[in-house]
Amino acid sequence: MATSITILGAGGKMGFRVTKKLVDAGYDVRAIEIGEAGRERLKQAGIASVERDAGISGAKVIVLALPDTLIGRAAHEIVDRLPAGTMLLMLDAAAPYADELPKTRPDLTYFVGHPCHPPLFNDETEWEARRDYHGGIARQSIVCALIQGPEEHYALGEEICRAMWSPIIQAHRVTLEQLAILEPGLSEMVAMPFVDTMVEAVERCERDYGIPRQAAMDFLIGHLNVEIAMWFGYSPKVPSDAALNLMRFAKKVVVRDEWHEALSPKKVKEAAELIVRS
Repeated sequence: MATSITILGAGGKMGFRVTKKLVDAGYDVRAIEIGEAGRERLKQAGIASVERDAGISGAKVIVLALPDTLIGRAAHEIVDRLPAGTMLLMLDAAAPYADELPKTRPDLTYFVGHPCHPPLFNDETEWEARRDYHGGIARQSIVCALIQGPEEHYALGEEICRAMWSPIIQAHRVTLEQLAILEPGLSEMVAMPFVDTMVEAVERCERDYGIPRQAAMDFLIGHLNVEIAMWFGYSPKVPSDAALNLMRFAKKVVVRDEWHEALSPKKVKEAAELIVRS
């Protein structure tokens, strides 16, 4: 018998994508969606939506495909109706790391999984997959954490995450804290500010120095391609001595000495709390 999975927020942007994947994978999916746009999105895909109480009754796994600000409230609303052994599966570490989940049910399983998104350097050959930056067509890896529950439940959580974000390259097992360090820490508190700064730099090249925007874009993206390849080991690291000296000089200008605090559990906990309470 197929595993029964209830999805709260099944018609949302992320919820719909994982719902469709789980339906296609053959799971017994109960889609719960309160928004009219989301219900229509499900209807157009031939997926019937159900009411919440009927949907959670007897479900083995409940996926909280909801905004981080709503996950804690939703979990508290349904937790007393769930039999022991039910799995609550989150798609992001923020809410559980911010202690938003109910602590009154140690007999439930809490699990979180998150996609890595397709890698910058890959071996995709089909154009549609090469242009898939989010995942679902192109292959991607995932990270998973068993927050609480019996060890044997990890395999079920990973299985569902593999189906939701298929096709999969590799599934990495981490702790909840480690996943939170990866996101929001590594991806949003380290990588995203640098990316945003690079976009601002392109705009300044055009606005302040009269460089055509496309010229600045072509120059930056091309150099990013080769520099990321070298620094992350996809090609030999052979920058000139002058370039390395300039990099060390520039880091004193554009990078704060304590930048690594963005990855510390204390700072990541603050970020998670900010996410769920914003």
